[in-house]
Amino acid sequence: MMEAKGIAEEVELAKKRCMAVIGRIEGLPAASTTLTGSCRRTLLKLAHSELAFLSRCSTTCLSVNIGHLEAVVHILQQPFVTGVSRVCKSIPLSPTDLNGRKTNSCSKGVHVDVVCTLNGKPVWIIVSDRNPRYISWDICQKTKGLKLRVEEVLAAAQPMITLKPSSIILFFSNGLGNFVKEKLREEFGASEIALQFSVFDFDFSEDLEGEWINVLGRLYREACVLEIKVDDVGDTVSSSGCDLKGSSVAAVMPRILEERLEGNVGDAFCSLILGMKLHPLDFKNGGSSDIGVLLGEGDLINFDTTALIALVSGISNGGTEKLLATPESELRQRFKGNFEFVIGQVMSEIQNPIQVELGSVISGRRGIICETVHSEFKELVLMCGGPNEKFRANQLLKCLMVVPDSPSQRVMGLPTTRKLALKNKVVFGTGDYWHAPTLTANMSFARAISQAGMSLFTIEHRPRALTGD
Repeated sequence: MMEAKGIAEEVELAKKRCMAVIGRIEGLPAASTTLTGSCRRTLLKLAHSELAFLSRCSTTCLSVNIGHLEAVVHILQQPFVTGVSRVCKSIPLSPTDLNGRKTNSCSKGVHVDVVCTLNGKPVWIIVSDRNPRYISWDICQKTKGLKLRVEEVLAAAQPMITLKPSSIILFFSNGLGNFVKEKLREEFGASEIALQFSVFDFDFSEDLEGEWINVLGRLYREACVLEIKVDDVGDTVSSSGCDLKGSSVAAVMPRILEERLEGNVGDAFCSLILGMKLHPLDFKNGGSSDIGVLLGEGDLINFDTTALIALVSGISNGGTEKLLATPESELRQRFKGNFEFVIGQVMSEIQNPIQVELGSVISGRRGIICETVHSEFKELVLMCGGPNEKFRANQLLKCLMVVPDSPSQRVMGLPTTRKLALKNKVVFGTGDYWHAPTLTANMSFARAISQAGMSLFTIEHRPRALTGD
C-alpha cells in the first residue's frame, strides 16, 4: 500500500515535470535561426505524449521518460546552441558511401536527439539520461551497449554530405562511469568539450492559492559532455591552400585607425568598424598552413551582400530625418515600387537603430566575404550608392578579408532550386567552410536550408537599402 502511494506521488511529480517542460518548449526562441517550427512541434508532441501516458499510468509500476526530454530542452536553452534543424528523430542513412558505392545497410536510420550548430560547427548531439551504473559498454541482455550505438552513429555520419556533422556530442546528464569514459577516449578519441553548460534548471509551479512556488529543479552538476570528431577538422582548414592575393585587406588595414574614418560616415559606423578585430598585414606572405591558422581561430564572421548594404546604407547612418523631410512625390520617383519598403525601413530604424544591434554581433570578430559577395557589393554601391554610402563602403571593405568562393561540400550537396539558389549556396557555403556564421537578411534562404534538415549557423539582421546618400 505504501509502495503504491509512493509511486502515485512519483507519477504526480512526473506530470508536473511534463507541464514544466511544455512551458519551457513554448518559451524557446522562435527565430528560424534557433529552432524551427517543426522541431518545436516534435518536442511538444513528445511531452504531451508522455503526459498522456502518465495520466493513465498504473500506480503499481512506473516508467518515466521525461528526464530525457528535460535534458534535450536543457541543451536547446544553451546560448551556444543555434541552428537547430532536427530534434529527437532518426537520421536516414545514406544509400552510398563517400566513394559513391552503395551501402548494404537495411536500417531505417540512427536516432539523434539534436542536429544543430555548436559554436559555428555542425554537430549531432546524443543525449543519455540513464543512471551511469546502467550504461554498459558492450552488448548485454537489456541493451545493445554504448560502443555499438556510437559505431552506428559514426557509420551514419561518415558518408553524409548535406547532413554531415563535424562532431558527435555525447551528453550524459547524470554523469558517466570512468570505465566507459576511458573506453570512449581509447576507441573513438572522445574528449571533454570546452563549453560551460549551465548546471541548474528550475521551473515554477502554482499552488492552490495562486502563489508561485519553486518546486521543480534539476541539477546537471554531474553531467558529462564528450566530443567525438567525425573528421579531423583542422585538415580542412590547413590544407585548403586558398590564395588570398585578391584580398582588399592587404596593407591598408591600419590606416583606418589613422584616418579615423574621415568624412561624413557618422559616429555609429565609426564605432562599429573600429570594434571589429583586424586581420594581420602579413598573411599574404604565409603558407597555406599559416592562413589556415589565421582563419581557424574561431572568431570569424561571414557577411553576405545584404549585411554589407545594411552597414553602409544612409538609413542606418543618420539619414532618416533627411528622407522623411523629402517630399513623398520625390521619394516615390526615386524608389519607384520600393517606396513602401524603404519607408518601412526608415520607421524601423527610428524605433531601433540597426548599428547598435549589428555592433554587438560584429564586435571582436574578423570579417570575411567571398569573391561573389565582394563583386556584387561593389557593383550595387557603384550603381545605387550615393557619395557617403560609397565612402563608407570603401572604408568597410578595407576591414574585410576577401576569400575565394569555397562553399562547403555539404551545402553544395543540396539541390539547387528557386529557394536554394546557387549564388546563395556559394555565399553561405563559404561561411560554413570556414566555420563562420553568416550575417544576413536573407532569411528565406536560411529557412529553406533548415527545411532541408541542415543545421547552418546564420545571424539574422533587419534589411536596409541604399538610398543614394
